[in-house]
Amino acid sequence: MAHPFLERLSRGPILCDGAMGTQLYERGVPLDACFDEVNLSNPSLVVEIHRDYILAGAEIIETNSFGANRFKLEPHGFSHLVRQINRQAARNAREAREITGQPVLIAGSIGPTGRTLAPIGTTPPEVVRDAYREQISALLEGGVDLLIIETIFQLEEMRQAVLAAWDVCDLPIVAQMTFASDGRTIHGHTPEEVIHTLMELGVTVAGVNCSVGPRPTLEVLKHMLSESGGAIPLAGQPNAGWPRHLGNRVIFTASPDYFADYAREAITLGVSVVGGCCGTTPAHIQAMRKALDVLEIPDIRRPAVIEVRTRRPRELLAAEGPTRLAQKLGKEFVVSVEIDPPKGLNPHKALAGAQLLKGAGVEFINVADSPMARVRMSALALCALIQQHVEVETILHFTTRDRNLMGLQSDLIGAHALGVRNIIALTGDPPTLGNYPQATAVYDVDSIGLVKIIKQFNQGMDVGGASIGQMASFTVAVACDPTRPNLDEEIERLHRKIEAGADLVMTQPVFALSVWTDFLRRYEERYGPIPVPVLLGILPLQSHRHAEFLHNEVPGITLTEEARERMRLAGPEGRREGVRMAQELLLEAREAVHGIYIMPSFGRYEVAAEVLEILPDRRLLAAVPGGQPS
Repeated sequence: MAHPFLERLSRGPILCDGAMGTQLYERGVPLDACFDEVNLSNPSLVVEIHRDYILAGAEIIETNSFGANRFKLEPHGFSHLVRQINRQAARNAREAREITGQPVLIAGSIGPTGRTLAPIGTTPPEVVRDAYREQISALLEGGVDLLIIETIFQLEEMRQAVLAAWDVCDLPIVAQMTFASDGRTIHGHTPEEVIHTLMELGVTVAGVNCSVGPRPTLEVLKHMLSESGGAIPLAGQPNAGWPRHLGNRVIFTASPDYFADYAREAITLGVSVVGGCCGTTPAHIQAMRKALDVLEIPDIRRPAVIEVRTRRPRELLAAEGPTRLAQKLGKEFVVSVEIDPPKGLNPHKALAGAQLLKGAGVEFINVADSPMARVRMSALALCALIQQHVEVETILHFTTRDRNLMGLQSDLIGAHALGVRNIIALTGDPPTLGNYPQATAVYDVDSIGLVKIIKQFNQGMDVGGASIGQMASFTVAVACDPTRPNLDEEIERLHRKIEAGADLVMTQPVFALSVWTDFLRRYEERYGPIPVPVLLGILPLQSHRHAEFLHNEVPGITLTEEARERMRLAGPEGRREGVRMAQELLLEAREAVHGIYIMPSFGRYEVAAEVLEILPDRRLLAAVPGGQPS
């Protein structure tokens, strides 16, 4: 199987990233500091720069290891850290790739040693080769995909670097020499001599970087192409012109638009890898990306380009917009219906139920997470199936019972990627209630802690404060049980959930609106009006026996005496009476809350549809004083 770099190279031109040192300097690292050591002392800064280049459209990012050889590190007192710095440089690049989720390639950046080799200088070639072996071995350990040996002034030093690479690995090699304004290396080698030497060394891609800017780079590349006859792919990564000193700052003058022109001309010429060197920024790479994307080059799969701005090292991608549920809350009367996942492998009944409910006008379906601690299909999996096959937005019941802190965050990331972005944060029924009472509950956090985690995701960070690459767009609901014996405790807990950042309250089923309004009055006496919308839980009863079972054996469900009596008197007409009671409660609720969610028992989704028949128009604001959420 071809190496991923070779496979990608076979499909057309590749865009590399821009300068690392320039970005470190722009973001506060002094010019006299050791840029390579920043991998260890401030890895998050390096990751942010990599991330910005990926989001600008780069398909290759180079590790922050340009000067991480023993000779360059020695003046800073870090020559003993060659392995640690290079390995961490690769890890930082991989971290950026993980954060963005883009399939970029990671190139180990290898720069000059700063030594002049014999016979011109005094440093033996084998000493330089050994230093390169040391650096490349560490980059390989860190997980790089290819090597870019760059900004080399001496052909002999390039030879030793390439031989060192062949000594320790078989990764693809991009070898880039540096040329002066006269079109020759500092030691007088012509582009023709350089391309012949690089081809003899067997490098994967040959080219030029740094130098003085796009125009001289193109001239060197033309000579290389003419001499090689297209027998080897070429790379060109120029500086953004000559550096200038402005006050105490170093600036480069070539604009992003100028680099876009360079990219077009280079690719038209036949160059395979383009990017930028000193002075280039994510803005330059983004301009090049846009230029390449409009060229008529067939069958090139490119990463998505996302607008980025420079000089914002902490910037995160914006959230993808509110969910449909969030857009409707407080504006329309919201109706959701609960579906339990199947106990087996076949989701057909649940999907058919979702389709039936969609036909009845239901716009949201909430999916329970192994209710009563009984094993069922993953709620997240069923949410994804419903959204994919039925095209109804779901509300995922998400408990802390079964997931530790790592699992919670992993599943949240997965839910967001699947488009499941309405979450009701729950602690979950204890396993002792279910069919595996010996199972171990986790409960690293409770539902309040889960709300905080989700809201932190919406800020673009995980629990540890590490970036997740983008602000999530979760809508967070919390549960409330207004039937609990200890209402003071429930009121206090609901208040803490709202303070943690809840966007919505969903109640346990009630069987008389007064149960909710009494709870609400007591809440307001202590904390004032509930500042978020409320969906009232409605559970259509099936029979007198069903009613008594729920009241006496199911935690969180308490019927009023009136409801129990009506079901007793209904006798064989229990199902019809249950629907009638649910409809009456629904009509009352329209004037008091922002929506309802119906919990049909036994998978009787047609019962939920029947309840909704009394509600021909749900586009009605809840009648709340002052137009504020209840």
